[in-house]
Amino acid sequence: MNGEQHLPSLLVLGGTGFVGRAVAEEGAARGWRVTVLNRGSASAPPGVNALRGDRTAASRGGLAALESGRWDLVVDTWSEAPTAVRDAARLLAGRARHFTYVSSRSVYAWPPPAGQAEDGPLVGGSPDAPARAYAEDKRGGELAALGAFGEDRTLLVRAGLILGPHEDVGRLPWWLTRLARGGPVLAPGPRELPLQYVDARDLARWTLDAAARGLAGPYDLVSPSGHATMGELLDACAEVTGAEAELRWTEPEVIAAAGVQGWTELPVWTPPGPLHDALHRSDVSRALAAGLRCRPVAATVADTWAWMRAEGARPAAHPARSPVGLPPETEAAILGGADPRVPETD
Repeated sequence: MNGEQHLPSLLVLGGTGFVGRAVAEEGAARGWRVTVLNRGSASAPPGVNALRGDRTAASRGGLAALESGRWDLVVDTWSEAPTAVRDAARLLAGRARHFTYVSSRSVYAWPPPAGQAEDGPLVGGSPDAPARAYAEDKRGGELAALGAFGEDRTLLVRAGLILGPHEDVGRLPWWLTRLARGGPVLAPGPRELPLQYVDARDLARWTLDAAARGLAGPYDLVSPSGHATMGELLDACAEVTGAEAELRWTEPEVIAAAGVQGWTELPVWTPPGPLHDALHRSDVSRALAAGLRCRPVAATVADTWAWMRAEGARPAAHPARSPVGLPPETEAAILGGADPRVPETD
């Protein structure tokens, strides 16, 4: 080797969407040999070797492009039928050293209580199941990876809320777009409500570090609770967009009385209670001990806004995701003191 450091070879199944793209870009930035396999519907990041194939359809290439070749590390972000993870993992088990499956904290029996860690009870799932529901699909994907690579060679990254550039759900982009529009903005309180999320790029950095070290087993990957607050998030959105926006902090009781749903109509936010505990108060000490470091919320917000502007402020939403955000007329009715569920009469 003449003292030269071996740089891992990395295969990303996907590699053009939100999290997969961040992983591929991080690997390329490290100088690793990075290969991605996808359908080619979106361009791959610069500096990677792009293979084509639709893992769900043999008629469109299937996994044929992976029938030869060897890799040190594999990262799979699949979120639908577990059989796709099963088939890929089985094909690669003899030609890759380590397999990472990017899963979700949704695999826990819902809702997990505040302070729960990786030892919480799990939903059911099967590696042989068709697509059913997100939580069961992710758990099935975990079991598929474990079945092919075994416990010692499989890393399960159970991500929480993921934000950052290329987000395909639209949570942070919705807030940025709303703040950029200016005017009175319904800001769901309390202002100091703690948030728990991870920037996709921090997830990618930690995942590749952990995989290269050969870590295995489940890790809840999300920032410590309170890494940012709802107030800090919306203040950062207001600052980076530079709009004349007025944050009007509104009590959760007022929002609930108007029939508005947290998380979907008011992205990221959930009122204090069991759902907030489940989404924003988990114990992530295991990931922190293994090196997780999270950038400031202002950096995530600023970089997401820069990406949105480069994309014409209209990033494409994931086709399988439901739209998020509060209709303007509902927001105006709440801020004006009217009940948006009751139509006005002459």
